Amino acid sequence: MIPAAQRVLEETGLPLHFIELEAGWETFQRTGNALPPETVEALRTCHGALFGAVSSPSHRVPGYSSPIVALRRILDLYANLRPLVSAPVPGSRPGVDMLIVRENTECLYVKRERLEDGGDTAIAERVITRRASERIARMAFVQAERRQKAGRERQKAKEESQKSLVTIVHKANVLSVTDGLFREAALAVAGEFPGVGVEEQLVDSMVYRMILEPERYDVVVAPNLYGDILSDAGAALVGGLGLIPSANVGDSFVLAEPVHGSAPDIAGQGIANPIATIRAAALLLAHLGENRAAQRIERAVQSVLADGPRTKDLGGTAGTEEVVREVIQRLRD
Repeated sequence: MIPAAQRVLEETGLPLHFIELEAGWETFQRTGNALPPETVEALRTCHGALFGAVSSPSHRVPGYSSPIVALRRILDLYANLRPLVSAPVPGSRPGVDMLIVRENTECLYVKRERLEDGGDTAIAERVITRRASERIARMAFVQAERRQKAGRERQKAKEESQKSLVTIVHKANVLSVTDGLFREAALAVAGEFPGVGVEEQLVDSMVYRMILEPERYDVVVAPNLYGDILSDAGAALVGGLGLIPSANVGDSFVLAEPVHGSAPDIAGQGIANPIATIRAAALLLAHLGENRAAQRIERAVQSVLADGPRTKDLGGTAGTEEVVREVIQRLRD
């Protein structure tokens, strides 16, 4: 998928230079390290990166840890931005234009787990800090302001205000200490943005309401685990994981990736859907300030989704190469 997205990026005419770096399960099997130090050092010389979907073992493997989780921590990519927008494909709900802003560095993803009682009790520590909660909330409100300034139409079933809206998701009624801190910090940040509306939703209620009326939501901010679940579930509302990009964003670096996982069962067959990775490339350009090129890619993708060749997961028979060629052709038109 990454070579496919690179071809689309090259078609924009921007003076881009690409470096191919290794990470993931196959790299671990070959070298004993899923994220080689050389990869990290090379990334520090780049303006941004595209990360492909890599496999991870479903069971514990001594010495292995997720390279994307490590990169988020090492490069301080504290915000994961996942846009969910209606697409002209079967199964997509109309009127959805939502951005999920997921805290990206803590919560249960600190991976502090241990066994007690001779292995009969497993314990995981959940970490929520005021600093991380405040900065992810601030990212959400800044994104809401930008969306409002961009003049995006938001269809909210029960919302008459023209303000952008940030929905703070938590479970503070049960997790009063950890989620209580997240809620408190996010609401404090909300006071800095009087031009943006704010509301709260318990995470279980949020799943229910997002399914019933996804069109009413604008920007949703949540701790790491909730944001991960909500964004994957939300993908089902707008055409599936094969369409959804994300951007891991810090103050000085952006790493974009498709939301979907790997598919080793179809590797090398040329039938995987490249759209999510191509759209991740557009997100990367947007966060690097190349908005015009990013918009061109998005328009080309939407045009292909509307009436071009489609891969099997979108109800068609096209292969990866056919879709990539069609996106490139529409960039040229």
